[in-house]
Amino acid sequence: MPLAPYAAQAAASRGRRHPEPEVRLRNAFQRDRDRIVHSTAFRRLVYKTQVFVNHEGDLFRTRLTHSLEVAQLGRSIARALALDEDLVEAIALAHDLGHTPFGHAGQDALHECMREHGGFEHNLQSLRVVDSLEQRYPGFDGLNLSFETREGILKHCSRRDALQLEAAEPGGVARRFLDGTQPSLEAQLTDLADQIAYNAHDIDDGVRSGLLSFDGLCELPLLRRHRDESLAEFPQLAGQGGRRLLFDTIRRMLSAQVHDVVDATSAALAALAPADADAARRAPRLLRFSDTMRSDSAALKRHLFASLYRHPQVRRTTDVAREVVQDLFVAYVAAPQEMPADFAARPDRHRAVADYVAGMTDRFAAREHRRLTGRDAFAALGAAYPA
Repeated sequence: MPLAPYAAQAAASRGRRHPEPEVRLRNAFQRDRDRIVHSTAFRRLVYKTQVFVNHEGDLFRTRLTHSLEVAQLGRSIARALALDEDLVEAIALAHDLGHTPFGHAGQDALHECMREHGGFEHNLQSLRVVDSLEQRYPGFDGLNLSFETREGILKHCSRRDALQLEAAEPGGVARRFLDGTQPSLEAQLTDLADQIAYNAHDIDDGVRSGLLSFDGLCELPLLRRHRDESLAEFPQLAGQGGRRLLFDTIRRMLSAQVHDVVDATSAALAALAPADADAARRAPRLLRFSDTMRSDSAALKRHLFASLYRHPQVRRTTDVAREVVQDLFVAYVAAPQEMPADFAARPDRHRAVADYVAGMTDRFAAREHRRLTGRDAFAALGAAYPA
């Protein structure tokens, strides 16, 4: 299926920071995707927390499974809108590469540690990973991804950070945060796919954990509507235990959100008719939910925040995780020789420590914390990280 005129075009990419010749068989965005999949940071995502810390169960989502779900949803929507699927997949697979161990608790702790040293933000860290921290190629640091993939990875950015990035790369990936333009439609799509995936898998994991009640969730219009559709088609599910009704409700909810994005975005694109990808960047944000779906999705997100992310059991774990990250930061700043030599030798010690800690998996961070402090921080929670 040919791409729409407003889709990103790999052949017209703004290129890489370090020019490279084209290769046979793969275009620029396909090469980006492959470099991401083969990166060390991508492999580490399998042991990084989504909501539930790695020791809490083998079936909960991780940053890796989340990224794969975002890529799957993103490709489906891109295909329907005639956007570039390869670019969407590359952005989706890379968007969480900068996440710390222990999810948002680790990010918050690291930001607090770095408050006087430029701060820490996982989205900006994802760009640092692909631009400099991955070391695989003899001619440059980082993965040397195309502009369009890097632009999509940096989905939000403070003005202070944008000014710093712009000074280092005039007219680069941070420029849109200063001039008020949008990223590519593929980047906008990936951002929405991220939201859709988050809501769906956090419902699944929350109910699996016992922290969320499916009946309580069905008080929300978005869940109730699709549960009722499932029961109307399969009335026998009403009298069964197990998870079939939950799974079918989530499946229907995902399909409805995908169809809603396709329909609402198609209408916006038809009304504006951008001539090309740059015209789409100058327009208001075009990838969107309908008003009703946006409202229902926001209500679900509020419920998840109050009932799952702020649940006392989750908070007990994240409080310990915060302490682990803070202790690691203090220990490495005081004794940089405890880090690998390439981190220990860097002149900006605080940023080097932040980069090292951010790259850790949950279980490596827990193991390093035991080694450096002599304490098993998670023992009181019944954690079972390997020694």
